[in-house]
Amino acid sequence: MDFRIDIIIEYLPFLLKGLVLTIGLSIGGILIGSVLGFFIALGKMSKVKWLRLPFIWYINFFRGTPLLVQLFLIHFGVMPLFMSPASTIMSALTALALNAAAYVAEIFRAGIQSIDKGQEEAARSLGLSTSQSMAYVIFPQAFKRMIPPLGNEFITLLKDSSLAAIIAAPELMYWGRAASGQYFRVWEPYLTVAFTYLLLTLSITYLLNNVERRLSNT
Repeated sequence: MDFRIDIIIEYLPFLLKGLVLTIGLSIGGILIGSVLGFFIALGKMSKVKWLRLPFIWYINFFRGTPLLVQLFLIHFGVMPLFMSPASTIMSALTALALNAAAYVAEIFRAGIQSIDKGQEEAARSLGLSTSQSMAYVIFPQAFKRMIPPLGNEFITLLKDSSLAAIIAAPELMYWGRAASGQYFRVWEPYLTVAFTYLLLTLSITYLLNNVERRLSNT
């Protein structure tokens, strides 16, 4: 079976545009998800039971249902309430961010609770408030431990962004499917897409390993 490189060359500009959008969706999703996840983690750690419940159920819902279903609900159900027609890019970004927030919240919670309580007690004895203790004592120590799982979540989110092709968001997988549909060829477009995702994940893994190594020496 011959490998038609001309298909890849023809679609290369579209694949590059899709690559940029894929990276943008992944970075935007993990950044927004991290901010939301931090506050969700704090809410889940609240000592007030009724205050914890909404955050617990948020995490249960987004971790317990498929991202594809969440994507459909947000694109066809939620986003039309705010914009018409619903933007596929905004729908994808929203779904990825909300999904990531649930997983990041658990990463933050586990990281914060892994720090010995004596650290907070020592900080409070020095006159620091609860928020100051969290900002200057607890979180910096916890963050070093959270880098590996946060990196794994970013890689997972990067690969999950391919589901945005289902709602016609023009990311990398979308153009791979377009090339496959036009020429009725599978190997050329999908191998190219797979190799591109592989390069991205390996690059992120390498960068995260360097960051983790440098932080472990500080």
